[in-house]
Amino acid sequence: MGLLIDGRWHDQWYDTSKSGGAFVRTEAQFRDRVSADGSTPYPAEAGRYHLMVSLACPWAHRTLVFRALKRLEGVIGVSVVEPLMLSEGWTFAGPEPVTGVTRLYDLYLRAKPGYSGRVTVPVLWDGKTNTIVNNESAEIIRMLNREFDAFTDVRADYSPPELLEEIDRVNAFVYDRINNGVYKAGFATAQDKYEAAFDALFAALDEVDARLATQRWLVGNRLTEADWRLFTTLVRFDAVYVGHFKCNQRRIADYPHLSGYLRDLYQVPGIAATVSFDHIKRHYYGSHATINPTGIVPKGPALDLDAPHGRAALGPDPAEA
Repeated sequence: MGLLIDGRWHDQWYDTSKSGGAFVRTEAQFRDRVSADGSTPYPAEAGRYHLMVSLACPWAHRTLVFRALKRLEGVIGVSVVEPLMLSEGWTFAGPEPVTGVTRLYDLYLRAKPGYSGRVTVPVLWDGKTNTIVNNESAEIIRMLNREFDAFTDVRADYSPPELLEEIDRVNAFVYDRINNGVYKAGFATAQDKYEAAFDALFAALDEVDARLATQRWLVGNRLTEADWRLFTTLVRFDAVYVGHFKCNQRRIADYPHLSGYLRDLYQVPGIAATVSFDHIKRHYYGSHATINPTGIVPKGPALDLDAPHGRAALGPDPAEA
């Protein structure tokens, strides 16, 4: 865990002293966009762009999900960092094939010498200009959803214009209370900040579970980006957030509707292959010494995400949604 300050690496945990013990996530700094119509400096091209991801990270996982959904495996390459994030931050097992770096922060410095900030995944790298196009997962998945349609036969649109306002509203709620909510609980260093995040998290999960009692998907009863943004948190919840982040009021397995919803999404063709519980558990339990100083990785829990989900009667199948 660390960050760059004026181009120099510092092995430094999050400083919560200025926020009274609350975890505050910083915003991504690379925010350019790939465009299908060539309206940006980064036109959509096959073989030009490359994703740098962690299989452990829920934000990076979003991009792998959309790459699989849109069948862009032959269009956009992927390099995976090691599961442990230690004194040098995210690292590769050897020289990364496209750029030759072994540390992700060297890629940030190549794109922006003198960079200050956290070094995060995912990274959308442009092999033609040798720079980072974007490191904000929410924006990358929107590009994958639509800007590369010329290179795939998949026409599914997970952020259709007629539902975009509601998708954005649900995304904002889920991000604040659930996606980032588990981190606000897990990385808090003050009891009151932890409890506030904990209460907000489970109130949100209760609300989403109730919503899913009568509809198969979150927005317009159609499978959208909002479902996939929630999925990458839900799939990690029982394996790491319940224990490691002390989010232990209920498991996802204890929710009557969220549990089936999670299995429903996991069983969409191509999605299970994007999930690595080995990387997920090794990363969280082995990288956060301030939370788990022994580094011991639990053997459990037993998860059966291939079990029947029982949600087909509530709405259209993923291929139709």
